[in-house]
Amino acid sequence: MLYMDTGVAQVGASLDYIQHQVKAEADDIGFLKSLLFSQHLHKIIPIYRCMEKLNMPAAGPYLECATGLTGELLEDLSPCRHHPDVAELIDILSYPHMLTLLCAHDSIACKDYDPRLPPIPLEVDEDDEVVKVVKLIKNNEPLGATIHQNEITGVIEIARVMKGGAADRSGLIHVGDQVCEVNGISVQGKTPDDILEILTASGNTVTLKLYPAQDTVSSHRESTMKVRALFDYIPIQDELNPCPEASLSFSKGDILHVVCQEDSLWWQAKKRGDNSIRAGLIPSRHLQERRRIIKLNMVNGSSTQDAENSRKSPVLSPSSSPGFKQCRRLKKMMYYVSQNPAYDLDEVVTYEEVELSYPVPGRFRPIVLIGAPGVGRNELKRRLIGSKSEHFQDVVPYTSRPRRHPEQDGKDYNFVSREEMEKNILLQKFAEYGEYKGHLYGTSLESIRSVVTSGKVCVLTPHTQALKFLRTREIQPFIILVKPPILEVLRESRRAHQARATIDENQTRPFTDADFEEMLSRTHKIQNQYGHYFDYVIINDELTVAVNELIRIAHSIENEPQWVPLTWIET
Repeated sequence: MLYMDTGVAQVGASLDYIQHQVKAEADDIGFLKSLLFSQHLHKIIPIYRCMEKLNMPAAGPYLECATGLTGELLEDLSPCRHHPDVAELIDILSYPHMLTLLCAHDSIACKDYDPRLPPIPLEVDEDDEVVKVVKLIKNNEPLGATIHQNEITGVIEIARVMKGGAADRSGLIHVGDQVCEVNGISVQGKTPDDILEILTASGNTVTLKLYPAQDTVSSHRESTMKVRALFDYIPIQDELNPCPEASLSFSKGDILHVVCQEDSLWWQAKKRGDNSIRAGLIPSRHLQERRRIIKLNMVNGSSTQDAENSRKSPVLSPSSSPGFKQCRRLKKMMYYVSQNPAYDLDEVVTYEEVELSYPVPGRFRPIVLIGAPGVGRNELKRRLIGSKSEHFQDVVPYTSRPRRHPEQDGKDYNFVSREEMEKNILLQKFAEYGEYKGHLYGTSLESIRSVVTSGKVCVLTPHTQALKFLRTREIQPFIILVKPPILEVLRESRRAHQARATIDENQTRPFTDADFEEMLSRTHKIQNQYGHYFDYVIINDELTVAVNELIRIAHSIENEPQWVPLTWIET
């Protein structure tokens, strides 16, 4: 468990109040929050406390010339090298790894970290044009710049400069600079692929001769946008990627810091937690949405022109949304979300802009467990609530059916008339509702709010269709997908515990292979349609392990910052 210093945590929890009192900039408060809740800071504080008690002087180098001193020592020892001990010492001090270690020591002692290059000359050619000669040391990394051939003039130009790369750090290479020579080789008549071969064959140092761009674009302020990736991306598999070597691969759920959005098609980003200073190319939201819409329309048999028209309008074809009268038909169980058109549209998901949300004392995010029927989410909910019943709480559902003995109104169900329930459904007061054997059942939004405002953690197991209505700024749920294991493990674990499938309120039966296959199929469909909503995934292969994991996640939600949609915390 991560140690959190009490004083620092109190200051962090007070930042929202401080911001309101002094009217501080949101960016400044956000920076302070990220610093105060940083795992690195809270790992360093205990070490600092221990060092305070030791009262030790700060460590530092004893000398700055270990290499020179070693050379003098070797000269003094040389006359005595016939002695076995002296010969062994000379061998140790002459060993290449030891010399490299001593050189590194001297560099650190002198704080000499940067490579040394000769001064950058500015030459004037025969036509009185200024030419930049730029020398870069690659240090086994890409140069951090891409090139293209100007469609009008045919010359090779710098297309983009990657943030944090060698070209960007030099401060001498800009978008639009014309490339004249690479390592003394003229690029006239050569293609970008030819130049790439020259760079590949070059050593660790690259010398570029450039004509400065006519209108050098001043460096833009680095973007602070952070997004959650809602798709997997592998650059080498993207035929449109202009430079896979300079691109960033990521997985669904990764947090990306977008540092540059100057290119409408290709953003530059860094992966959260990656210590690399160099950004990589990723497809922009515009590009990825367009590709996604074209793919969807091709799957649906539409033309490319239809896809382009769809791109102009963010609204795609609405999914079927049955009206209230339709739900009166007798069904085993059918759920509907509230009839709001904004929640019944297909979505093209690419990136979601996010920000860190810090725990608020006394207000806890509801935990929503989603999964296919039979996967065990209701049992997980029951055991989570049982682990700390004074802290975790379920909501009491509403129903129009008559109360049975020994049911209690307000405990087992909230019993209301059908007319009242129909009225509240039309007023969109239910996150979900359905009909079973002629009676209505539903989960009230007010019931959820009541649990949240009471200072308890609301635990829900709604139908997947309710997610679009629950995932709002007001409710701010933490959504967990409960997945079954692979078929063999699923079959073995359920039968070992004699698990049974629920037929209705009073009837169960053993699971069949068809049930297991349907469970896996439903889970796959849920992930495809609602995967961008999930904050975490639990695989329920062993119930005790899954319960412990759920309890651990519930604790972290209450005590650690979480990435949430930016709209949830914007004022």
